[in-house]
Amino acid sequence: MKESFVAVIALVLIALIGAQIPGMQYLFGVVLPYLAFVIFLGGFVYRVMQWGKSPVPYRIPTTSGQGKSVHEGEVTFQNKLDCPYTASEVVGRMFLEIVFFRSLFKNTKAEMISGPRLTHESSKWLWLFSITFHYCFLVTVLRHFRLFTNPLPFFLKPLEFFDGILQVGAPTMYVSNALFVGALLFLFLRRVLNRHVRYISFSADYFPLFLILGIAITGILMRYFIRVDVVTIKKLTVGLATLQPAITGEIGSIFFIHVFLVSVLLVYFPFSKLMHLGGIFLSPTRNLPNNSRAVRHVNPWNDKGIKAHSYAAYEDEFREFMVDAGLPVEKELSPPPPEAEAEETPAEES
Repeated sequence: MKESFVAVIALVLIALIGAQIPGMQYLFGVVLPYLAFVIFLGGFVYRVMQWGKSPVPYRIPTTSGQGKSVHEGEVTFQNKLDCPYTASEVVGRMFLEIVFFRSLFKNTKAEMISGPRLTHESSKWLWLFSITFHYCFLVTVLRHFRLFTNPLPFFLKPLEFFDGILQVGAPTMYVSNALFVGALLFLFLRRVLNRHVRYISFSADYFPLFLILGIAITGILMRYFIRVDVVTIKKLTVGLATLQPAITGEIGSIFFIHVFLVSVLLVYFPFSKLMHLGGIFLSPTRNLPNNSRAVRHVNPWNDKGIKAHSYAAYEDEFREFMVDAGLPVEKELSPPPPEAEAEETPAEES
């Protein structure tokens, strides 16, 4: 944790000192943002393509509900979202997972109490602050479209209206700013105060938290406390979007610190755990239907010359031994032929 905090402070100092050197503003305001965006886009696409080409040897959807019966005449009440059977049911499950964090909402915590007894309790706080953090992050990114577009997108004014509906202060305080920082602090304190989470946390878990917190703090400082030249910033950002960047005036060191931290986040993103943004769509535990009993899943790693040995063939080969061992079988053992019974009877009598 200390290493991650020191690293973020070092990044802030690099940008602070660099912005004071004549000519370095172009590096921090133009060159590094372009470079970071290219690395982010290229790294993101590369990681997604690599995941997309990776074979899935087993059908391994994570299920937590009743599955669809494949036996004729058997009636079961299938849980279509927790145990999807068709592609449309998988789409519904993925939608709830991506938009509402459904699996995290169902999260429970286990704790050992006196007895000793293991208890399981609902744990909705993590879901609440996680979804708050992600949606506030999204709202903040969308609000920044004001800096890169002219005219403004149609959704921006309604978004800013509802985000600043409390009408606190001048300039108006955005609700997403306060909730964003609060959710970040909760996620950080959870890693520090929860001994179980702290035990499995590494620098790769703390660094993005400190980095995003630094971005949020510098952004809030620019909006509410430290004066910056908004007109010059608008010209620079529109120039970046139109590939005609130019720094026409004095902006302020805080802006370059903010932009530098954002650039570091973009570079860091494709090579970190933050790539769950793209990975969630390619997770075989979520995007596969639970139909392995009805549809044969072929391992793409198998050589074409390998002869598959299905479960039905396996049971035909070992059914007698499975029955002797008390294992369940789908087909019962065939009764012995009458000739075999007649041959065994004299031997038994003698």
